[in-house]
Amino acid sequence: MEISLVNVNFPSVTSIPVFSSSPVPAVLKKNNEIKIILMPKRQVSGWQILLGPSLAKSHNLGDPASRKMHYYRYSNAEVSCWYKYLLFSYNIVFWLAGVVFLGVGLWAWSEKGVLSDLTKVTRLHGIDPVVLVLMVGVVMFTLGFAGCVGALRENICLLKFFCGTIVLIFFLELAVAVLAFLFQDWVRDRFREFFESNIRSYRDDIDLQNLIDSLQKANQCCGAYGPEDWDLNVYFNCSGASYSREKCGVPFSCCVPDPAQKVVNTQCGYDVRTQLKSKWDESIFTKGCIQALEGWLPRNIYIVAGVFIAISLLQIFGIFLAKTLISDIEAVKAGHHF
Repeated sequence: MEISLVNVNFPSVTSIPVFSSSPVPAVLKKNNEIKIILMPKRQVSGWQILLGPSLAKSHNLGDPASRKMHYYRYSNAEVSCWYKYLLFSYNIVFWLAGVVFLGVGLWAWSEKGVLSDLTKVTRLHGIDPVVLVLMVGVVMFTLGFAGCVGALRENICLLKFFCGTIVLIFFLELAVAVLAFLFQDWVRDRFREFFESNIRSYRDDIDLQNLIDSLQKANQCCGAYGPEDWDLNVYFNCSGASYSREKCGVPFSCCVPDPAQKVVNTQCGYDVRTQLKSKWDESIFTKGCIQALEGWLPRNIYIVAGVFIAISLLQIFGIFLAKTLISDIEAVKAGHHF
């Protein structure tokens, strides 16, 4: 309970530091306003702590009139606007990027009819690239939303969720990088299995088809370890049971580009593997994509390292902002409840 008095004179008062763990009665004076409250163990900014004669006697202060008045002023803890709105700006970018990823992913699924039949995703033997886009979008949207709302509303729970998730992602990235370096043979085998499973589903999903074509054209490669890997696909298989026009062929992305052709020949890979193997390199790439990627990484190690460091610094910066803002909010709350 609090009693406020204005323009009231207290002729015989004294003040003491209130450091008791249990509340004590006290009179607070600021300008012409007087407040009588139960004083807990806390810091009070801008108030003069006063005790009447009876209260001073109970605290063994002797004669209140003979004691000297003391003033106690402390600086209030406050939430830094710089960190607050910097964290908001940091997260609004991720939130908007998450919205874009989600929009693109849902649009792609609607074009393929997946939204009307979600079982198409489970029936696909390979991976649907749209699923990766949606997963990234969900993570970015959720983290961006938690960071924005947590910063604006000074919500510690949302800020801790944001900070903890960023820390988890950071250490997962670090662990994957270290394990990939230490267990290169295991990573190579997993990538081969992943690539071969997607070769089997090459014609089942247009986005997966475009992804494989882009990978093969960019790296001038064909299959996981060579053109023979396309026997795994029912359309390109050389077995006598296949009646496909693409039998014993390869996708057009395996073909060596002809500078004279201005239009892409999507049939350039037909019947290529019926020829002698020694002539394959005249028309198609014979190097596997795993070997191509293994050769690409050392040539671009500085670019890969730079991207990894840039992402890590962004994450560390977000963690720093969130932890600083959490500390400010907790300090203000401690000042209010102490």
